[in-house]
Amino acid sequence: MASHETLQATKREQSGTGVAKKLRREGIIPAIIYGADQDNYAIQLKSNDFRDLLKKSTSDNFLVNLEIEGAKEKTKLAMVQEVQIRALTGDIFHVDFHAVKEDQILSAQLPIELTGEPEGVKSGGILDHQLRSIEVHCRPADLPEKIEIDVTHIGLDESVHVSDLKFPEGVETPMDGGVVVAMVAAPKVSTDDEESAGEAVAEGEAAAEGDGEESKD
Repeated sequence: MASHETLQATKREQSGTGVAKKLRREGIIPAIIYGADQDNYAIQLKSNDFRDLLKKSTSDNFLVNLEIEGAKEKTKLAMVQEVQIRALTGDIFHVDFHAVKEDQILSAQLPIELTGEPEGVKSGGILDHQLRSIEVHCRPADLPEKIEIDVTHIGLDESVHVSDLKFPEGVETPMDGGVVVAMVAAPKVSTDDEESAGEAVAEGEAAAEGDGEESKD
């Protein structure tokens, strides 16, 4: 199960575009925390600290213990709900935290990791990983970092589905079991190969006809 890292934050009294820009120039990320029957309020955190957490996490949604200076409740268990990143620069623009309770059923999007080399790939097939993440429902203590599935047994033109995934105890998904997670497709014959095969067949037929005519003479 995922461990809960601790992240230092400070309650933010001032808001607005100008304040947010100033914070970002100083290496601070504006953020907000909401949920768990509490009032929403603004916070701020050091950019480097949060980036370090992102590097450790395999999922976009992960839990942290927020230690918030200036807040009534100094420590909050919260899920990283959304991270806004500037497309051009890669800078983190804003973070949304969703406060949760230990007995609360939460929803998270987890990555699906394929393990092993499929038998079909060894036979020349191509592995197509179609479903790369999946929604799960569970309590905070049961939240895994990812969902793994062994695809070693998959042959040519075979697939694994959501129903084949093994979830830890206390974790379930609302997704339909028939959704394809991954499949091994047979290699496609290129146009050049098809043309060459066609020419070979045509030449063979022509040669057979020629032999037939000679035998008549």
